Amino acid sequence: MTIAAFETAIEDTGATLIGPWRQPRQMLHAQTYDSHASIHDDATAQKLGFKGGTIEGPTHFSQFAPLCAKLWGQTWFEAGCLSAHYRNAVFEGEEVQAILEEPANDARHAAIRMVKRDGTEVLRGTASVGPDVPPSALDVRLTELKPLTDAVILRDIRIGMTTAPQDVRMDFDQHMGDLYPFSLAQKLKVITEPSSYYTAEAGKGSPWARPIIPMEMLSVLFQHGSKKDGLPVKGPAVGLFADQEIRVIKGPLFVGEDYRIRREVVAMSGSKRTESLWVRTEVRDRNQVLVATMLLNLATLKESYAPYQAEYTGLFHKQD
Repeated sequence: MTIAAFETAIEDTGATLIGPWRQPRQMLHAQTYDSHASIHDDATAQKLGFKGGTIEGPTHFSQFAPLCAKLWGQTWFEAGCLSAHYRNAVFEGEEVQAILEEPANDARHAAIRMVKRDGTEVLRGTASVGPDVPPSALDVRLTELKPLTDAVILRDIRIGMTTAPQDVRMDFDQHMGDLYPFSLAQKLKVITEPSSYYTAEAGKGSPWARPIIPMEMLSVLFQHGSKKDGLPVKGPAVGLFADQEIRVIKGPLFVGEDYRIRREVVAMSGSKRTESLWVRTEVRDRNQVLVATMLLNLATLKESYAPYQAEYTGLFHKQD
C-alpha cells in the first residue's frame, strides 16, 4: 500500500498554497573550500558583511515539496522542477514560509516565493512539472544577465568548457565530503519537511517501493565532487549560490543508486561585488538515460579573493 508523502499542514486560499513557518537548520558550519572556511562559517561570513553563516539556498527547496506534491501529486517527484533566484540570506533561528501561486486551468507551471516574518523576500522563482512548460525563472534570467567584463577570478574560464564525468551516489550514512560535511541520515533528522518517502524502512512503501532523495539533497549529490572538476577559477575565494534550478526529468532519484554527472559552463555574469559562474550539470543513470539537470550560479565575492585588486590593476590598468 502506497503511503502519503507529507503530513505538512498547508493553507489553501484558493489563489495560493502556503506552507507553515519553519526554522531551517544550518549544517555547513564545517564546510571548507580549498582549505578555507566558507560563507556558511560565522566568522568568515561576518568578515564579508553578513551577520553570520548563511543557510544554504537549496535547504529552502524542501519547504516547496509538500506544496508541489499537493498540486501535482506523484508527478512532482518524477518530473518536478524548482527554479529560483536567491534574493536574501537566511540565518539559523529565522523563520521562513514557502508560498506557491496556484496556476489557472490545471497548468503545470507556477510562481513561487519565500518570505521571512518581516516580509523580506528570500527567493523568487517558478515550480513546474514535466516537459513543454513555459520558460522557468532561470531560463528567463539567463536572457537578462549583465555580461561579465574585466574578469579576474574567472578570467581563464570560457563558455562551453566541460568537465570530465564523475560517478556519484548517496547512501544514508555516507559522508559527502568537505563541501557537505554531513550524511543524508543526519539531514533527515532536521529536514524542515519530513517524508516517509525519504526513509530507509518507510520508503519501501513509496510509489517506487524504495526511498528517494529529497530535492534539497540532490544539490548535495550533484555538487559534492565539484572541486574535482578542475575548472580554472582563481582562488582561494568565497562563493555563494545566487541562482539555482533543479529539474527532475525521469525520476525520482534513489538512495544507494549510482549516477554519472557532467558539467558545462553555460554563462558568466557580474555585479559590483561578484563574478558569477553559471554551470549546468547533467545527471544520467547507469543506462545513460538523462534523469535530472541542475543549473547553478556560483557567485564569488571579489573582496574574498586577496589579490583581486592588484590583479585587476595589472590586467586592466597597466601603465603605458
